[in-house]
Amino acid sequence: MAPPKEQDLVDGDSGYISDESSFYADRSGDEELRNGLEDLARSFSPALYWSAHPTSLSTLASTKPTSTTLSKLPKANLYNPYAGLIYARQLSETISSFLTRLPPLTTSALSVGPWIFLANPYTTHRPLSEDWAAFATLGTQLLDGYTARRVAIEQSMPGRPKGTITRKLTPLRKTLEKDLLAAAKQTGCTTGKWMLFPLPEDVNRIWRLVAEATAKGDLGIAAKVATDEGKEDRVPRLICVYTRDFADKEDVRRVLEELVRMGLVKKKGSTGDDRGLYYKCDAYTHLGINAENEWGLKASLFASKDVLEDSRK
Repeated sequence: MAPPKEQDLVDGDSGYISDESSFYADRSGDEELRNGLEDLARSFSPALYWSAHPTSLSTLASTKPTSTTLSKLPKANLYNPYAGLIYARQLSETISSFLTRLPPLTTSALSVGPWIFLANPYTTHRPLSEDWAAFATLGTQLLDGYTARRVAIEQSMPGRPKGTITRKLTPLRKTLEKDLLAAAKQTGCTTGKWMLFPLPEDVNRIWRLVAEATAKGDLGIAAKVATDEGKEDRVPRLICVYTRDFADKEDVRRVLEELVRMGLVKKKGSTGDDRGLYYKCDAYTHLGINAENEWGLKASLFASKDVLEDSRK
C-alpha cells in the first residue's frame, strides 16, 4: 500500500465515530442477530486465512499469479491483485460471467473458501507498503498496556461505583483509540470497509449491484462477499466494500453516498430500528476488536447515519 496521506485521525469527539457504531448493538435488543452478524464480521482471521488463501491485497500484489483454468490473464492497462485466483473475478471475465461462475448464494465455502473477491480495475491504489506484522506487534502492545492500566485502576479503587471507574478509564480508552489508528497509518495498514448484511435470498441481487459498481470504478478499491457455509437460511451474508484509507473522510463519504444512491443503505431494520451501515477499519479486524471486546472500544469507526448527517451541514 502506498504511504497514507497526512491527515487528521478520526477523533471520537469530532469525527464520524458514533456512540451507535458497534454494529447493531443496543438498537434492536436482538442479541442473537447481533451475535450472528458479529460472527460473520470476525470470521476472517488474517493469520489463519492467509496460511491457506494468500489473498490480501499486499500479498497478491507482490506474488506471481497461480495458474488456473481461466482463459486469459488480465489486460495490461487494468489492475487486478486477484489475478489467477479461482475465487475472484478475472479481467478476462465479464461481470455477468463472473457472477454466473461464483453466485454467492450457492457457492460453497468448501469449494472456494469463505469469500468471493473482486477489485476495482481502475484504482491507483497499490497496497505494497502494508506491514501487518509490525502493526500486530504495535497494536498488541497498546492493548496490553491499556489492560495493565485498567487493572491497576480497578485494584486501586476497590468498592467504588462502576461509573466512577468508567469515568477514570474513558480518557485512557480515547487515547488507546487514537494510538491504534496512528499505528495503523504508521505501518500502512489503512484499508477499511463499509459492511452490508443481506439475507441469503437477497445476497445475489445485492452482490451483483456491488460487483457491477466496483468493476466500473464507482465504489472503493475492492469488494468481497461471504460464500455458503451451510448455515441456517436466515443467517445474513456479509458483503464488504473496501476503501483505501479510513482517515480519508471524503472518500469514505463518497463510497457511502454511492451506496445510498444504489438503494443499499436501509433506513430501518425489520423491527423498525434505525440500522444503516457501519464502517470498520481492517486494523481493528486484524486485532480481533469486535462489538463486545474486553477493552470497551467501538468496533466500527463510522455510522452511515452520522456521516450522512454531517455531509448535510
